[in-house]
Amino acid sequence: MTPTLLIVDDEKTTREGLRAALEDRYDVYLADDAKSASEFLEQQPVDVLLTDFRLPSEDGMKLIVRAKSLSKPPICILMTAYGSEELAVEAMKHGADDYIAKGRLQIDELEMRIARALRQQNLEAENVALHQQLDSRFGMEGVVGESPPMREVFEIVRQVAPTRATVMLLGESGTGKEMIAKVIHQLSPRARQPMVPVHCAALSPSLLESELFGHEKGAFTGAHERRIGRFEQAQGGTLFLDEIGEIDATLQIKLLRFLGERTFERVGSNKTLAADVRLIAATNKNLDEMVRAGTFREDLYFRLKVVEIVLPPLRERASDIPLLAQTFLREFAEENGKAGAGFTADAIEALQNYRWPGNVRELRTAIEHAVVLSRSDKITFRDLPASVRAPASLPPLANKVPAEPERKFNVADAEKQLIIRALQETSGNRSEAAKKLGMSRRTLYRKMAVYQLEHL
Repeated sequence: MTPTLLIVDDEKTTREGLRAALEDRYDVYLADDAKSASEFLEQQPVDVLLTDFRLPSEDGMKLIVRAKSLSKPPICILMTAYGSEELAVEAMKHGADDYIAKGRLQIDELEMRIARALRQQNLEAENVALHQQLDSRFGMEGVVGESPPMREVFEIVRQVAPTRATVMLLGESGTGKEMIAKVIHQLSPRARQPMVPVHCAALSPSLLESELFGHEKGAFTGAHERRIGRFEQAQGGTLFLDEIGEIDATLQIKLLRFLGERTFERVGSNKTLAADVRLIAATNKNLDEMVRAGTFREDLYFRLKVVEIVLPPLRERASDIPLLAQTFLREFAEENGKAGAGFTADAIEALQNYRWPGNVRELRTAIEHAVVLSRSDKITFRDLPASVRAPASLPPLANKVPAEPERKFNVADAEKQLIIRALQETSGNRSEAAKKLGMSRRTLYRKMAVYQLEHL
């Protein structure tokens, strides 16, 4: 959609000259005073307001103040023939996004400033979209989650989203790989184009090849007409390949070619087609082991993991469970007309003690179960699914087997003490501590969460 621009200037030659220079890139509207400009803005929001400082009856500074109070405020750029640093500072205080002196006005520079301001506005909107996605699915208030592993994930998401890099998402089932893929797409320059998901494990190799690349009429039995594949459907956007570890050797070769040349052929055709598509892949399998076993091509693996994001299992970020549970509680309480006031202490304890093999997806289902069966305004221990309650109801292990003699050396305790010492010696600097310990920062964060050392 073409951005809209409102030019406000009492000099007709200036208004018309700016319109002639800018109308090839913007939908341009004109006003000769602040009053008519205000009336226009109230009736029709615009993307950019370009206003002179000196206007009849009221200056452009007051117009900017009113424009910024609107529900959808425009980008505001103030022009004046009476340029000074003091006026520029004053304009910024009143909400102006930029300031330019008319005496030195160059159209190229003005276009550059407008384009820069629009890009910044789009980036801010994308960040809001990211926060809404994370809040709605992971139950995290504010910018990022509480646990160190998820903070790192969200930071990588923000960095990689605006780029063209291929992304590999690793993690157990239910950790939110597809949701993260959607967020990366929504925060990328491709957001206005489609994101097309393909679940590779759901189709046989022959059907998957046709699904991805399409086929020509008569390419195989049952191919009664040409079919457009997912690569063509995702043109200009993002293709998400879930369970990438399930594709066979033939498809691996074709996918490798696409990543190298950005071209492919439909099944049954020799015509080479090009596609501008960003790939995001995901798997819950260990691709390193598959490469060593010869079932997954090493060259394809390296092409896919330009940026690798590992989503931690829920058991490694137990501190997030109360936030997640509360968010799901609000969602399902509203859906089912329940109070949803919170959880009892023993319910929260059971949720945090459970191992969650199904991760966030399983937690979400468990909270829906509890809301449906709850008999009071709070979720109690007995409202939780039996699988979640069971670990809390088991007798201590010491009552089932003879106690072992006290060990002189415990590996976990030793590791915890080494981490504490490294953090103390580096004054809490995680990166330096990780180097001293010979591990990655990501591994250090996970172990700190396991040993409950986040406060250090």
